[in-house]
Amino acid sequence: MSPSHPRTPRQVINSSKQKGKEIIANFDGGLITSDAGIVWIAELDKKLGITEKFGNCFQDHRHQSYVDHSVHELLAQRLYGIILGYEDVNDHDKLRHDPALKIALEKLNELEDKKGWLAGKSTINRLEYCPETILDQKTSRYHKIEPNFEAIEKSFVEFFLESYKKPPLSIILDMDVTDDQVHGNQEGAFFNSYYHGVCYAPLYIFCGHHLLVAKLRSSNVDPADGALDELQRIIGIIRVLLLFSKP
Repeated sequence: MSPSHPRTPRQVINSSKQKGKEIIANFDGGLITSDAGIVWIAELDKKLGITEKFGNCFQDHRHQSYVDHSVHELLAQRLYGIILGYEDVNDHDKLRHDPALKIALEKLNELEDKKGWLAGKSTINRLEYCPETILDQKTSRYHKIEPNFEAIEKSFVEFFLESYKKPPLSIILDMDVTDDQVHGNQEGAFFNSYYHGVCYAPLYIFCGHHLLVAKLRSSNVDPADGALDELQRIIGIIRVLLLFSKP
């Protein structure tokens, strides 16, 4: 007589409902994913409004009647993929069919339908590729999504300040440089004897565990290059947003 195995009870992985449907995870087969944790990440993102805020830092010049994936959805899909360990854009040609990622991006009603497919690598690449030579985004044939880099940089400081319930008595900023190793002939990469390799040397500014600045730089510059400009910029933003004034 073969041993009997108790059925695995169904597990609710999301207490909230999405489009009137409860989200259930079990081991009965069907729609299978190895990345179910992204559902919780998406819930946290919705609560904090991270990808929504960054999505508002872009101008979308596409004809909206032909748009299947909004800038916010493209940005969220790309960031969620990186969180899951899929660093390359071409990973999304397979990842676009993942049921957990579809749930995270609220494509729940059409999980098995073509309309429920997420963006592929070419569509996401249009979000990342920003040619500087195109001056008029509205008439450009190939580039229709325009980032506002100043707004993106400011958002990091805004997220930091929003983490406080009341203005902090003091803010201690930590500045540091690290290496970003490259493998190839990337523009601006140089050999750095301190890091023993060809790399970039990005500048970071933190307050505790909050990232305020991430500035990509060549590794042949002084470690303090651009640090004062970035420091003055974020201090100015902090003073304006919190109505700080010099003592």
